[in-house]
Amino acid sequence: MDIHVVTAFPTMVTAPLQQSMLERARDKKLVDYHIYDLRDFAPGKHRQIDDYPYGGGPGMVLKPEPIINCVESILAKYSSFSTLIILLTPQGETYQQQKAHALSQFEQLIFICGHYKGVDERVQEYFSPELISIGNYVLSSGEIAALVIIDSVVRLIPGVLTDFDSAASDSFEGELLDYPLYTRPATYRGMSVPEVLLSGNHQKINEWRRLKSIERTKIKSEKESFGPGFEAK
Repeated sequence: MDIHVVTAFPTMVTAPLQQSMLERARDKKLVDYHIYDLRDFAPGKHRQIDDYPYGGGPGMVLKPEPIINCVESILAKYSSFSTLIILLTPQGETYQQQKAHALSQFEQLIFICGHYKGVDERVQEYFSPELISIGNYVLSSGEIAALVIIDSVVRLIPGVLTDFDSAASDSFEGELLDYPLYTRPATYRGMSVPEVLLSGNHQKINEWRRLKSIERTKIKSEKESFGPGFEAK
């Protein structure tokens, strides 16, 4: 998979992609990352990438020319029948694990990262990108949202994780959240690992884990239904 990130702040993206699983995925040649500085595609001597909004109001808006020039250059150089352009925006579909699976099937993803007040609407008109939001809150930049999505997608590519079952058993892969996890030492500051996990009885361990997954899922569901401040008993 080729992942392209169109950004006004390349350094926000490059360092995280050189860490842990994301770097190992590139080392295995299962994914390649391409980072583009919008200023390299901005016309004029000053390479301006943003301007004041027409009609007035606070904030600055990313100009259409650098973004469109950049994405067109990517499409011209990296031709693929399986390409998706993604614009990170609060107006987008709220990101879910099912979407991560869908994105992992593409050969090429192009992320357009918003910043400042937003992106000129003509970028949407020109490319008709997929609009995605990672949640109902405000971030300072689309770069952070892009990294969240990239991480969730790359780990689903077969061969990226040493044990692919570790992805298949994650929370949100099924209907239930993950069960509580413990490791050594068995006792720490008066807190002990549940005895069933030390029993060696795998049937009872699996039963306990499923019960705890159901309990956690129920608590989370009730909190979301009743809103902030609710405590499930």
